[in-house]
Amino acid sequence: MAWDVIVWGGGTGGVAAAVQASRSGAQTLLLTPGPWLGGMLSAAGVSAPDGHELSCWQTGLWGQFIRTLAATVPEGLDQNWVSCFGFRPQQAEHLLQSWVQAEPLLQWWSGCCLLGLDRRGDRIQALDLECNGERHRLDSRIWVDGSDLGDLIALADAPFRWGWESKDTWNEPSAPSADALATDAFFRQQPVQSPTWVVMGQLTAAAPESSALSAPAAPFDKALEAVGLERTLTYGRLPGGLVMLNWPLGGNDWHHGLGRSIAPLASEREALDREMQQHSLQFLDQLSRCSGGWLSRGDAFPSARAHLALMPYWREGRRMRGQSVVTERDLLPVTTQARRSHLSSSSIAVGTYANDHHYPGEDWPLAPKSCRWGGRWTGTPFCIPFGALLSADVSNLLAAEKCFSVSHMANGATRLQPLILNIGQAAGLAAALAVRMKLQPSELPVDSLQQQLIDDPQAPAAVMPVWDWPCWHPHWLEAQHRSLRHPEILMQDGSLEAAQGADLSLPDAAETPAERHGEQLQGQFRRDADGLRYWLESGSIRRQLITLEPAVERVLSAAADGTPMDLVAVHNPWGPWWRVSQVLR
Repeated sequence: MAWDVIVWGGGTGGVAAAVQASRSGAQTLLLTPGPWLGGMLSAAGVSAPDGHELSCWQTGLWGQFIRTLAATVPEGLDQNWVSCFGFRPQQAEHLLQSWVQAEPLLQWWSGCCLLGLDRRGDRIQALDLECNGERHRLDSRIWVDGSDLGDLIALADAPFRWGWESKDTWNEPSAPSADALATDAFFRQQPVQSPTWVVMGQLTAAAPESSALSAPAAPFDKALEAVGLERTLTYGRLPGGLVMLNWPLGGNDWHHGLGRSIAPLASEREALDREMQQHSLQFLDQLSRCSGGWLSRGDAFPSARAHLALMPYWREGRRMRGQSVVTERDLLPVTTQARRSHLSSSSIAVGTYANDHHYPGEDWPLAPKSCRWGGRWTGTPFCIPFGALLSADVSNLLAAEKCFSVSHMANGATRLQPLILNIGQAAGLAAALAVRMKLQPSELPVDSLQQQLIDDPQAPAAVMPVWDWPCWHPHWLEAQHRSLRHPEILMQDGSLEAAQGADLSLPDAAETPAERHGEQLQGQFRRDADGLRYWLESGSIRRQLITLEPAVERVLSAAADGTPMDLVAVHNPWGPWWRVSQVLR
């Protein structure tokens, strides 16, 4: 059978691309090597997503995903302190599989292994693979690489990047010099960001007294130094007391022999997998021992070792050479006081993560791209241009995962689950439009792609970094279209020029959507001396406040110290903070 679109890889972006392509009218086949979809979000166990936490960025398939979980997970998503969201891997997987099963134009084959590919000129013609013991030769008009490591890119002999680029390449402020790359062994030993094989623990009782605790043994003897045992474990706490162990500070990141992740021999890749698994299992056992039994092995995955993720969390792999490339300079605010990066006329997704790199030793120094907002730090938004999804060499190949065209330095901000879901959505829509219009993806009118992303009936997606209107507000749609048509009206703080946005009413802090777990609180508003953190004082009780709602932030940021307030907020005892969803007065 010939397909309109074939997506390889069960990564976060791969499933998003397949779902969107089929929703957009294309006969789509999704091929995955494992039994689960979702990559980072479920199979890899990274179920506390970073970035896109503000309601103005909860758009597209990311918005549909996180709002559905917020409405259905019984305990709610305020479960840890690394993220504003925490869910069990099974909960994410169930939702993603329900999306796939709901699409009559989408088929999913699991248990697949790539065997070969027929490329003629600049086009992929056919793919050979084995699926559950049977061999198949598949034809498709458009191909999408939705894998973490860029498997299809390599098989198609499409050019890709691997490793560091020097500052001379794109003048990225955080990149190393060419001399350092040539002489420092670190860059050869650490060509990409360190991956993690996530392992799940289970909190089984109350936290023990600190005097009863012992230190973990080497190589994890430094793991608790930064924040102690309780904060280390609640960093990635998930509903029901499940604990995502994805700890970078002397924990279970893996730093050795990373070139084997893309080695041609399966034996080398399998050896790397075993080493990562053993390292993480030892970390879990050490934490369990030194916690006095507070932490035990968790149950999260459909395998004999239910505490071990089904796949690694790959932070970086092959990065396709695209028709454009996202560099660190594209991520950074236009000035030190701005709240957005330079705009792209071909933007198809908005990223927000602050930038974060994982290597052994000291943190790599990165140019700042965060601002204080809502009582906490948050990443400033940036644009992903359509050309970064298009192969420079293969005309019918799109990238939908962290393998899209991005520099090594920028990958630290573009690799996270929320953005990858929306990049996958854009890739899937582009693939379906190319089939419908009988064009190559690069020939698509990008304004049509942008408008259809914004107007999508199930998961409308932002393509411009507008802060003022959350996704649920009726004026969000017009604000997106208006700033897309006239990007010059989008100010450096992310708001529209007053004259251009005067007819669009801003959301009211008392009319934001109701929270299932919200509690009404009264007290006096307080802020730190530096104005960075918010508090509510009620008698002798002092509660730290954060918010993800633009309307609430406008009220809190302008409030005088001592202002009486009546709030609705959700308690996160592991933050510890109260997330304010409404200001009633």
